[in-house]
Amino acid sequence: MTDLAEEGRLHRIADAYRAAYAARDPSRAPIAATIRFSENSVALPFPDGTWDSISEELGPALTLVDTVQRSIGIFTAIRTLDVAGYLAIRLRLEGDEIIEAEHVFSTPRNLSGPPTPIGPVDEFRHDLDLAQPVADHERMDRSALIGIANGYFETLEQNDGAIRNTAFTEDCVRYENGKAYADVEKLFRLGRYRFNERVRDRDFVVVDEARGLVMARGFIDHKGILDDYVLTDGTAMKSIFREPHSWHLLELFKIKAGRITAVEATFIAVPYYMETPWAPAARWGSTTL
Repeated sequence: MTDLAEEGRLHRIADAYRAAYAARDPSRAPIAATIRFSENSVALPFPDGTWDSISEELGPALTLVDTVQRSIGIFTAIRTLDVAGYLAIRLRLEGDEIIEAEHVFSTPRNLSGPPTPIGPVDEFRHDLDLAQPVADHERMDRSALIGIANGYFETLEQNDGAIRNTAFTEDCVRYENGKAYADVEKLFRLGRYRFNERVRDRDFVVVDEARGLVMARGFIDHKGILDDYVLTDGTAMKSIFREPHSWHLLELFKIKAGRITAVEATFIAVPYYMETPWAPAARWGSTTL
């Protein structure tokens, strides 16, 4: 059963965090003095990074909550000075305090070779269905939701045309930093992403069972050794990754009755094989809160 009171409490804490962040005033949110904070997979003292440089939240903001792990996911957009970009946030609570905050912020200034896909921030809107509860006959428990989301990554890794432990609706669209990619299943069946050597350090950090949402963290590694390859329909391709390269992501899946209906990802280029500071043995700087 969904704990509606706890759901409401987590949504209020998420709103307080967003308001405090936009105001650059941590005192406006229930933030622990010992909070652990990272931005773009780098452990930082708190507050730092865009906590010090945000000009405004542009939104629209989408929030998901996990009453079991007591975690929160937020997908939104912000501006720092004259630079707009997409921001994904993961929060974890202990009691009523935020003890972990993880940001992934992607802007056009993060362009690399190959460029990070990114769409116009002022034109982006979340799929309205993401925020809607899933009907009882389509609802899945958290372990099943995680299994379908993990199957997506199993399919993405060394993509050879096989769909592994997941499924998609025909109208499923994936947004990468606000840029739409339709035909999700078709592109997987073509083996379009054969250059993905590994999808590693997967962690399913927020599971909102009522809405069928799963937020995952991970890294996609490209070894840069694949040159020419052939799609399953015979089309000749050349890999766009010409040297070792990694993406870091926070990715959201909407799942109904065993099928992924929508995907939204915020991701950036990072040094090859970079690790998350959220690993158990990671070192953390001191906070200044």
